Amino acid sequence: MTLKVLITDYAWPSLDIERAILQTVDAEIVAAHSGEESELVQLAPSCDAILTNWQKVTPAVLDAAPHCLIVSRYGIGVDNIAVEHATQLGMLVTNVPDFCLDEASDHTMALLLAWNRQIVTYATATRQSIWQVNSGHPMRRLYGQTLGIIGYGNIAQTLVPKALGFGLKVIVYTPRLSAEEVAGFGANCVVTNDLDELLSLSDYVSIHVPLTNETRGMIDTRALRLLKPTAYLINISRGAVIDETALYQALRDGWFAGAALDVLIQEPPQQDYPLLSLPNVIVTPHAAFYSEDAVADVQRKAAEHVASVMRKETPTNILNAQVLRSPMYRLKV
Repeated sequence: MTLKVLITDYAWPSLDIERAILQTVDAEIVAAHSGEESELVQLAPSCDAILTNWQKVTPAVLDAAPHCLIVSRYGIGVDNIAVEHATQLGMLVTNVPDFCLDEASDHTMALLLAWNRQIVTYATATRQSIWQVNSGHPMRRLYGQTLGIIGYGNIAQTLVPKALGFGLKVIVYTPRLSAEEVAGFGANCVVTNDLDELLSLSDYVSIHVPLTNETRGMIDTRALRLLKPTAYLINISRGAVIDETALYQALRDGWFAGAALDVLIQEPPQQDYPLLSLPNVIVTPHAAFYSEDAVADVQRKAAEHVASVMRKETPTNILNAQVLRSPMYRLKV
């Protein structure tokens, strides 16, 4: 019997890579059109696995999939998947933790450099026939300034040596790791478990945490008040880590110098999205992950997780390992 794999959504031109991998286990693709919950609930009953990018895999979708063995995420974060519910039902949940590490860390440095060298300001000015060095804001040498990194996952670990290469001092906020553990990664940086300290000392603050109940809204009015007037905030993690209402007020009123955002709470935003109206904001369209190489990698790795389960093998990068010991565990190896 041919197995079926539901793909909720994808951000690339074709599913040829997935199709080639899944054909090796006699599995066919069922690709959703809208990826809305109602459609996924309708498609899920006949499917043995789910591949998902950004669409929400809700409890209702999981309940509608009695034969589903695995939910495989195209990427690192799994805030769009009801992981606990999947665990209760006996499904595996996997991700690709080494996805886009160079791309995302490069994008962070690009946004940082864009502000430091006032690239957007200059490019806008020259299009308006303004050819003046002083059309940019007062500019400081990057070397010797401080980058504060919130979170120390794989992307942040890839970012640190790049930042050090530009002569930046680096402070890392990671309450779950000790300074000794961070040093074990070869990082030559200061480690703190005091977020307020990082915010008040940094010239650039870059956010690299997953979206959880703990991190949702962690950069709020109080946190933004701690930033230097000359500081810049960079976010390539998840939009909801920042209180966007507070951020708009802070940037409008000049509490700090500017922000560079690759992620927003609503993507794409409405045309009248307030932050887009501010001159001290750079927004990119959730593109930090992107390169042709990274996309091909994540397609292959996420599909291989599904294929391994179809072969009754335990996949790598399981996020809910406790399901392996559950009497509800659906994969009988």
